[in-house]
Amino acid sequence: PSFGFLFDIDGVLVRGRTPIPAARTAFQKLVNPQGQFLVPVVFVTNAGDCLRQKKADQLSHLLGVPISQDQVMMSHSPLRMFKRYHEKCVLVSGQGPLLDIAQDLGFCQPITIDTLREKRPLLDAVDHDRRPSVLTFHDCSVPVVLTAVVLFGEPVRWETSLQLIIDVLLTSGYPGNPYGQENYPHIPVLACNMDLMWVAEAQSPRFGHGTFMVCLENIYKKITGKDLKYEALVGKPSRLTYQYAEHLIRAQALQRSWEQPIQTLYAVGDNLMTDVYGANLWENELASAAAAHCRSVLVCTGVYSPHSEVPLPARDSVTENVFHGHRDFTFEPGLVEPDHIVPDVDAAVDLVFQLENFAP
Repeated sequence: PSFGFLFDIDGVLVRGRTPIPAARTAFQKLVNPQGQFLVPVVFVTNAGDCLRQKKADQLSHLLGVPISQDQVMMSHSPLRMFKRYHEKCVLVSGQGPLLDIAQDLGFCQPITIDTLREKRPLLDAVDHDRRPSVLTFHDCSVPVVLTAVVLFGEPVRWETSLQLIIDVLLTSGYPGNPYGQENYPHIPVLACNMDLMWVAEAQSPRFGHGTFMVCLENIYKKITGKDLKYEALVGKPSRLTYQYAEHLIRAQALQRSWEQPIQTLYAVGDNLMTDVYGANLWENELASAAAAHCRSVLVCTGVYSPHSEVPLPARDSVTENVFHGHRDFTFEPGLVEPDHIVPDVDAAVDLVFQLENFAP
């Protein structure tokens, strides 16, 4: 094969915990009778609440084909490359086994929001029922010095995470101290997954980590009058994520001894502002990369609906459309125009096989 697939998961293969029927049909076409993939496949998800192996196991069960963790790319996977932060004490926010995720990525001294809350019990004051009734000297004396904040995904208790992250930023990493006057720019913030919304079983999209980031950014600016700055934004639609995904595609081809170079990547997703935007952004940057093309294939089983009242943004109506992408990504109409629109992932696989004249 001279092409590879980059599959989104939520809205393409599943809705919440419910499989999309077309997914298993599609993947039966992608493997031989021994269960080996006929083309290189990487799953590129903006989820960040588990380890790659767990996601691979879930996909194997869902799709009925063996998936390895080397085929899975979580939103936080590119943070493996940010080695300059791995030895530092960092605050991590999100859900799932946060310490396991952070340590798997290379972070040696991660501290969770819950741990910080235990060490600084006076800071979390919104929920009156969770305020400490008795304060001991030990509670307030544990030293906490943080040098960076890592946002893996949306947390459960937004008010707690928003409060404590703001405390860390406004005290230069010494939460519990008075807010400082000269602490801008603040300590580094690394964020994964900018999705404003995602789809589960509900009929309408649900808040994603991008919505949490909107809250954090606006609270920080409301308090300080200055913009919150990110040291890194990873996950779709960032270029770094697609570079990393292409690396995984080529590693698969090399492992299978496929000598024909990979000429085209097909990014199959359900979200204009992440899957399509990211693929098109990467396509524009491919002049210096190894792959020749990155094509976006939009499915109608997730965030995007062909029956939505909000149309695909057109080049002559930029001001009439709402941009759901992240604040730090500029809106260019051409970046949210998919190369192809299909009903579901099974139709996406059929289309690509037809375009590539590929007969399994």
